[in-house]
Amino acid sequence: MENLSSAGETSRGAASIRPFDSSSSSSGASNDDGDDARALDSFSVDLTTQRLDHILQFLDRKLSRSSPSPSDSLPRPLPEFEARGGGHGMFTLPSGGAIHPGTPPCLELRPQPSRETQAGCFLRTLASSSTLLWAGGERDVRVWDLSRDLYSPGRGEAEEADTAPFVASEGVTSPTLSMVTDKGARSVWTGHRDGKIRRWKMPPPASDRAARTHLVEALSWQAHRGPVLSITISIYGDLWSGSEGGDIRVWPAESLDEALLSPVEGHFATSSLERSYIVPRDQVGANGFTNGLVGEIKHLISDKSCGSIWSCGYASFALWDALSRCLLKVFNVDGLPENWGDMSVPQDFSTEFLAGSKKDKAQSSFGFLQRSRDVIIGAADAVRRATLKGAFGDDGRRIEAITWTVDGKIWTGCASGQLIQWDCNGNRLQDFQYHSTAVQCFCAIGTRIWVGYSSGTVQVLDLEGSLLGTWIAHTSPVIDLTAAAGYMFSLSNHGQIRGWNVTSPGPLDKIIRTELTGKEFLYTRMENPRILVGTWNVGQGKASLDSLMSWLGSAASESSIVVVGLQEVDMGAGFLAVSAAKETVGLEGSAAGQWWLDMIDDALDVGSEFERLGSRQLAGLLIAVWVRTVLTPHVGDVDVAAVPCGFGRAIGNKGAVGLRVRVYGRSLCLVNCHFAAHVEAIARRNADFDHVYRTMTFSRPSSLINVEAVAALSGAQQRRAANAMGPNVAEGAPELSEADMIIFLGDFNYRIEGISYDEARDFIRQRCFDWLREKDQLRAEMEAGHVFQGMREAVIMFPPTYKFERHSPGLAGYDSGEKKRIPAWCDRILYRDSRPGPEYECSLECPIVASVLQYEACMDVTDSDHKPVRCIFDVQIARVDESVRRQELGEVILTNQKAKTALKQLWKVPEIIISTNNIILRNHETSVLRVTNRCRTADALFQIVCKDIPRTKEKAKRPDYHQGNSFRFPRWLEVRPAAGIIEPDHTVEISVRREKLNTEDEYGFTSNWWREDNHEEEEVELVVKVSGIYMTETTNHCVRVCHWSLKEEPSNRTTNDSYQPQPNLLHRSDIQRMSNSYDVFDHLKNLTNP
Repeated sequence: MENLSSAGETSRGAASIRPFDSSSSSSGASNDDGDDARALDSFSVDLTTQRLDHILQFLDRKLSRSSPSPSDSLPRPLPEFEARGGGHGMFTLPSGGAIHPGTPPCLELRPQPSRETQAGCFLRTLASSSTLLWAGGERDVRVWDLSRDLYSPGRGEAEEADTAPFVASEGVTSPTLSMVTDKGARSVWTGHRDGKIRRWKMPPPASDRAARTHLVEALSWQAHRGPVLSITISIYGDLWSGSEGGDIRVWPAESLDEALLSPVEGHFATSSLERSYIVPRDQVGANGFTNGLVGEIKHLISDKSCGSIWSCGYASFALWDALSRCLLKVFNVDGLPENWGDMSVPQDFSTEFLAGSKKDKAQSSFGFLQRSRDVIIGAADAVRRATLKGAFGDDGRRIEAITWTVDGKIWTGCASGQLIQWDCNGNRLQDFQYHSTAVQCFCAIGTRIWVGYSSGTVQVLDLEGSLLGTWIAHTSPVIDLTAAAGYMFSLSNHGQIRGWNVTSPGPLDKIIRTELTGKEFLYTRMENPRILVGTWNVGQGKASLDSLMSWLGSAASESSIVVVGLQEVDMGAGFLAVSAAKETVGLEGSAAGQWWLDMIDDALDVGSEFERLGSRQLAGLLIAVWVRTVLTPHVGDVDVAAVPCGFGRAIGNKGAVGLRVRVYGRSLCLVNCHFAAHVEAIARRNADFDHVYRTMTFSRPSSLINVEAVAALSGAQQRRAANAMGPNVAEGAPELSEADMIIFLGDFNYRIEGISYDEARDFIRQRCFDWLREKDQLRAEMEAGHVFQGMREAVIMFPPTYKFERHSPGLAGYDSGEKKRIPAWCDRILYRDSRPGPEYECSLECPIVASVLQYEACMDVTDSDHKPVRCIFDVQIARVDESVRRQELGEVILTNQKAKTALKQLWKVPEIIISTNNIILRNHETSVLRVTNRCRTADALFQIVCKDIPRTKEKAKRPDYHQGNSFRFPRWLEVRPAAGIIEPDHTVEISVRREKLNTEDEYGFTSNWWREDNHEEEEVELVVKVSGIYMTETTNHCVRVCHWSLKEEPSNRTTNDSYQPQPNLLHRSDIQRMSNSYDVFDHLKNLTNP
């Protein structure tokens, strides 16, 4: 006789390497090659068109370099002088390239949008099922169908041009704070700031993407008075939600089903659901603990192995039994138990009037003294809660993230970067510290744990806590992680979504990196903006519109971006003191500064041709950026900075202001400086530059800060604090060194020395600038490598710009007073691009290459003792067409034989054997289901879910049957463990037991959840989902479980007193060959009937 009823490994072909095909059934396999072909055809036309565009652009560049145009009408770059000392230390150039050698290749599902376009609609959270990726934002909920759109072209819309196609909710919803998926029903539950819980249903697939509708809101109700901060689903299908004040509520699965299936719509459909919640904090466990969580319930997580729920706030945890909803344990971050006696969290009375009759009756039993006691305790608790929150506000032990792993452990992350492992009973096991910035999120998949940090770093650990890999994933905090379709998706604070192969870091990375690098010319797009940069020391004066037009007007007409830096907008001891005081409280600007901004707006025709992007003022220093209206979709993410250098590095009479802006995805830093004056102060000026370069730290402008967007610090700031955990960030590197291009402008105050006033005037009159340049202090210091290391300046061919008598035209206007200051080129414009040397061409490895087309002073402007200077840069920017690159990545995954072979090996599912496929439970018997891993080299991961089998035809025919929670366990059934790891050539024993149920209302449970008198016979189907270590491919094995109560008395049963029930789990010798599981089931039934 054959031993065991076994389900072998599923037949898998090309489907096993398709990232969007994550599961298969033991009943058969699909036509995998056909699916691959259809997946490729879905985007082949768009891919071909965009490929041709980029190939033609590539060929044009090659031809233009080999055969330069003889036309004299095109402006030629000016000769330049380069300072020594660049290329090493803090002046090392940032690494370019679409694929950094130290970072795994990624899928850009949603490229980084500019912050300015995301105001009020940032994405905040992610959730996923096997082929669906959900994102909750401040305005809507979105879903990507990864089975068809993972590698598709972009949406083509202005703000989401390169984002993979998605479906969004219609209208504006309250900001989404929490999210959990219903994996069996293609839907998601979301918790919102307005206290509501909503359920969203994915629209059915449409053959035409344009035919897809908006997400459907299937259900919503007022769940809490405050925001719904956390949400999870227990293995029994109950929905748990957490809010402020330690408020946890449980929404029974049966109540959710009733609301979803109710034919009544509107208020009546949700009113009963709003009354159905259970407050688990009212249930006191046998150990006498009560809920000690008095702050925000930041996290709720379901332990799928042991059937428990973990909740946590800032510094405490609570462990709950998912079946009885009783509190099992309360403990702090040190693992020490906490007992708060009978102190209860104050009730949320906002929806208590909706409570059912039994609750109303219980509430009415309270007397006046009891209610008064509750009010006093509630007030005391509010004070304690505020104190606790304040105490842990800056504590590195503050809990920031939590996750469950398949081996039954719980991992938590702290603000200090510490990682803590716990067992399922809340015992602290071990700690790890691999990073110094705050943990923001976790996601466990298979035998790997992914960790996202506030520095933008992602780390991968194994289940033992060993570090497998670390890299910089984003330039801002990683706020959420989730796994789907073979990828780990990371969401950054600025809304970028990237997908990392779940096998990273691993051998597949090298294959994909090599293939994509060879295809760079297909997804590289070249842009060629012109940037006008102007600097002027206005000497506390004001200028006429004619002067501004002379300085900026004609040059701006041919430019895409205009940068203006002013010095000495406002001066004087009183103003400087007030400015310093305002800086300490985050205020800036002045009336004079605003006047200049308004005047330049008029000169540039702001509103029609240009838009002002941002500005920053520090005392007398002012910098601002304007961009052409047509360019605004490609320019954004403005950050500002200020570094005072005067009077002990505290006052802004000297110093610098900066703007950082992203142009076509590349970082451009603009720094307006005013350094120490006087001929002899060369060392001080050098020190001023060094101080500015080292310490300039960018942050978001106060006028643009969105309190919803978290993270006030820039990603670069936090990366430095991380002490260079990633390979592509140098330790202690200044933020300016990370820019793709830097432009320094301003009154640097370097003078001409070694020459008299009269000699200088003579050389100027004769336009003998070559000899004067040899006496220029700045040129000498740059040549010596003392300042502006590695930066370039166009050769000066205009007269010195300082010092002039106001309103004195021409070269005769130089200072002729008592001091007779020697004319000097104080006002300068220097830059550094991505080129290591002049021979380098623009590419993804060298993303910005600039040249100077014009560098001159406006000698006819007489409004100040300085002449304004302008410089026009011709800038070539190589950017990645993310839509095309995503398609190229898809083609590599789908067609490259090396990648397919590697994925097939990595995603292989071990073969397992189960001891039976039918179990009969009588009374409170316990059966043992044995699962054996036949593979001798790899672990097998398993998770057991439950499918209800309809007992009536009417129930089975309902199209929305059991649509609320498809994989929940019935309350009469206990399966332990429901998930775990089977070592090679080992067997795990799974206990299957009928749970003894309490049908009374002792715990506040509704009486309709299961009643023995109504359910004399129940039958469910356990699905044992088995996968490899990456959980990307699964095989399913089904086990039928049937329960009979004592009330059942089979008609053919005899009354023999010696009758004993037969065991329901067959011994190996009792197992026979059966044609299918129904034959086995009938055979088992007959065994119990003599």
